[in-house]
Amino acid sequence: MSAEAELHRFWIDLHLHTVLSPCADPEMGAPEIVARCRDGGIDLIAVTDHNHTGNFAALRDAAQHGSPDPDSVALPGPVVLPGMEVQSMEDIHVVVIFEDEAGARTFQDWLWRRMPPIRNREDVFGFQLVIDQDNNVLDQEPILLVQGAQYPLDEIAARGMEAGAIVIPAHLDRPSFSCEAVLGQLPENFPCSAVEISPRASHAELEGWKKRYPGRTLVRSSDAHRLEEISRSRCTPMLLAELSFEEVKLALSGTRGRRVLLP
Repeated sequence: MSAEAELHRFWIDLHLHTVLSPCADPEMGAPEIVARCRDGGIDLIAVTDHNHTGNFAALRDAAQHGSPDPDSVALPGPVVLPGMEVQSMEDIHVVVIFEDEAGARTFQDWLWRRMPPIRNREDVFGFQLVIDQDNNVLDQEPILLVQGAQYPLDEIAARGMEAGAIVIPAHLDRPSFSCEAVLGQLPENFPCSAVEISPRASHAELEGWKKRYPGRTLVRSSDAHRLEEISRSRCTPMLLAELSFEEVKLALSGTRGRRVLLP
């Protein structure tokens, strides 16, 4: 894509969950998420369940078809990227997003070398369902996903960046599971593509975080666990030439005219 390409505003959500995450509502199925994104005008999403990429294919396949309603004129979309919300050994969350499923699975295989073999208890944490595009249950993940892999945060981030992934420390403004809450401010040399602020932050708070991290790109993502949490007001507008992983990477780095329009 040339630097002279015509750029357009697109709405991007780089952090949302499905029924594979035990903390997500049962309504977070593939066709439901896709329909919500279409209705809300969200153009690209990353599927980021806890420590697992298993439902990317379901969302991708659902998004590649128009609405099942014969009276609807809904077109295929949104664009779907594979990723996960990794939990480090310090219990810090970081979003890692890949261009393709193979890269995501390779990273997951590495991550799971140090996943504790603690089994999920559905009565306590909820179900961990791997589904297809029609919400048929293909499998249930038996290992608890909402726990920390035994890698430190900096090693997870460095591994993701080396693999060409988008790496984003999650919801820095949250009082738990964030780097700010556990370890304090990210060092200037911490390897990542951007930093994420939660949807709860006001415009003034976003400006404050921008001053706290002057050399970083800020994004806002829905971190949706319920359908009602998926909306434009909870994601990030970006100036892109097209909807793709590479274009999002360019926007996060402010390269070739692509950029994040936040705050």
